[in-house]
Amino acid sequence: MKNFNFIKVAVFSLLLFLSSNLYASKFVLSDDGLIDQRAIGKIDEIGNETFSKLGVNIYVYAKSTLGLDADISTKDKIKYIKEYESNIISNLAEPYVLLSMAVEDTHVNLIVSSSLKNVVDKNEILNSYVVPLLASKDKNSTFAKASAAILNGYAAIADTIAESKNIKLESSIGSSGKVAGTVWKVFMYSLIVLGLLLYVYAVLRRKK
Repeated sequence: MKNFNFIKVAVFSLLLFLSSNLYASKFVLSDDGLIDQRAIGKIDEIGNETFSKLGVNIYVYAKSTLGLDADISTKDKIKYIKEYESNIISNLAEPYVLLSMAVEDTHVNLIVSSSLKNVVDKNEILNSYVVPLLASKDKNSTFAKASAAILNGYAAIADTIAESKNIKLESSIGSSGKVAGTVWKVFMYSLIVLGLLLYVYAVLRRKK
């Protein structure tokens, strides 16, 4: 009976191990339950093709929170996150790109190794492909937004590097990611213009 119980425990442990590693990803270093498994699958597809054709590793490190104190100063927050991310990239072989995110800490960053700094525009990727989806005011959950934003940004990074070498990635998601960012920008610019018009109208009305 003891042997039978031992076998049951061993089998259960093996199944638990297999299930926990079923979706293990080479490129998603941490997802903290924020990234949908289908998105992880697509990231792996893009990541594998990018590495095989371009020799570049694109990584994702996503956390719900980095455990920062609620009353931490902006200066200390920046210092802490820099040190945290430095520890992550210290184990990465160049050339690499790391997309990092901490949702509850409202932090998103793109770290590019030295040989790719003239290829990958950090601000362009974040402002056009990642932030718009994270900041969108809709009914989607944080989980859905984080998944979409990370996949969108990841695909944009891969396409950018591929285009710099005149290579087309079969796993590319195309221009759909850019459309989301463009729509968000148009919406924000429209709000700004509308605000200015209302301000001018209010000033002219007071003068009358």
